Amino acid sequence: MLRGLRSACASCHAFVQKRPALKLTLSVLVWLPVAGTIIEYGGSVKAVRGRSMQPTLNPDDSPWKDIVLFDTFSIKLRNAYKRGDIVALMSPVDSKLIVKRIIALEGDTVKTLPPYPDPEVCVPPGHAWVEGDEPFRTEDSNRFGPVPLGLIQSRLAYILWPLNRIGPLGKPLVSRHDAVVGSPDWRRSKAELERERWRQSRVTIASPPDTTEQSPNV
Repeated sequence: MLRGLRSACASCHAFVQKRPALKLTLSVLVWLPVAGTIIEYGGSVKAVRGRSMQPTLNPDDSPWKDIVLFDTFSIKLRNAYKRGDIVALMSPVDSKLIVKRIIALEGDTVKTLPPYPDPEVCVPPGHAWVEGDEPFRTEDSNRFGPVPLGLIQSRLAYILWPLNRIGPLGKPLVSRHDAVVGSPDWRRSKAELERERWRQSRVTIASPPDTTEQSPNV
């Protein structure tokens, strides 16, 4: 019986080897689930469209759309949500994939911008407050409110293209050793630091929970 099984496997192998198209199809079917898992829980490379994250992404002086590494692992497996991270999430309005910056997390109090109806909002548990870097060209939490963390799909980690903008996102160019002082990108980074300070001034971060154990009454 074992000999017959080996013979059948050898015949199938020879059959496939003589048909390149079939071999390619079977290879794709074998590796497709692996690729899907990597994209779902690892990362992917995508072009960023739109102007709501200018000048951090797709600045006006660049003729190219930014191509960025999307880090899915940090979000879906590590649940690593950090203030200041640029993330891709499903819009709560129309389910489109949008790119915004996390401004505040649960328990934080945010001074909102128009057209949000309330001057301040406390981010509820399991939610985040997200905004675009360009406030006049963005639809963000100032329109639709805090978003559930479950809508966040990935974190934008690294600009891969264009070549003159290659580098990690979230780290100001002025703090990098290869920064050319006085260059357009350096000046843009200095302006981004000022915007970051302004964003931080609008957020009151929640106090961490008290984890100290209380002594029992005796």
